[in-house]
Amino acid sequence: MLYFARAFYLWLLLLVPLILAGYALARRLRLRRLRRFGDEALVRELMPSWSSSKGWWRTVLFCLGFASFAIGMARPLIGAKLVERETKGAEIMICLDVSNSMLAQDYSPDRLSRAKLAISRIVDRLQGDRIGLILFAGTSFVQLPITTDYVSAKMFLNSIDTESIPVQGTAIGDAIQTAAKGFSAQSEKSRAIIVITDGENHEDDAVDIARQVAETGIRIYTIGVGSLQGQPIPKDGELMKDKDGNIVVTRLDEETLRRIASVGNGAYVHAGGEEFGLNPILDEIRKLEDERFNSVVFEEYDEQYMYFFAAALFFFVLEMLIGERRAKRRLFE
Repeated sequence: MLYFARAFYLWLLLLVPLILAGYALARRLRLRRLRRFGDEALVRELMPSWSSSKGWWRTVLFCLGFASFAIGMARPLIGAKLVERETKGAEIMICLDVSNSMLAQDYSPDRLSRAKLAISRIVDRLQGDRIGLILFAGTSFVQLPITTDYVSAKMFLNSIDTESIPVQGTAIGDAIQTAAKGFSAQSEKSRAIIVITDGENHEDDAVDIARQVAETGIRIYTIGVGSLQGQPIPKDGELMKDKDGNIVVTRLDEETLRRIASVGNGAYVHAGGEEFGLNPILDEIRKLEDERFNSVVFEEYDEQYMYFFAAALFFFVLEMLIGERRAKRRLFE
């Protein structure tokens, strides 16, 4: 498996076609100037030692050296083997509300974007823990199965919006059930569900479902997103309205979220402007007894950058050795 430790250096490869195109343009302009100076065939006879092909050879060799150097800077690695690694931590399923009400702008820039940023920062704090992601609105589904692949977790976050689930609504209970089914068979003690929502549950009895899930040993934490005063919901440049033409206002339902956290043996946190609430919850989860997980991963990467640097040096030296003059056909006269 090939892996680049500093993949951003690969963007330098985009300069290679630009160098070739620039050289082609320079040659064309030079040829145009020669034609203005005099007859092209006569000018070539006046410069018998100048080689037109060697310029291309030097440019191509320089591009090969530059490309090899850029790949070397990206630090290519090859996974030597698959090994089984044991890690310790908790399993955390995050249920994120993606209903239209999460577009309200009582957080900057809006509730959903702020929640995604908070989750991304929490992922950076994880060490050995497993994380999964459930999206819900009128229904729920697993966006990211439980994993220790934090890079993939952050990639999945970037693609989330209110269109991720076509069925509108806020089915918190369904999301909790989906999350409870997503834990691995290895996990028994340290399992936690974090629900991030404005709490306006319209679809099911979330409190009763949370009670049933908590009986299996899973702790449920809730984070309330929004203001008690209520905020309108912007959508496609306008404010959302109901069927009677009235502006829809979304308010935080703290009572429901407090009850869910209470029966779930967890805690409720109202998301603030700076401290969104995930950090104190993660600190509480850290107090639980760590699980031991076995996972198969690539390990013992072999560095490959030195081969590309050697190739770059070879091409650069060869490019310098090739002059612009035509080689003599005879070695001795």
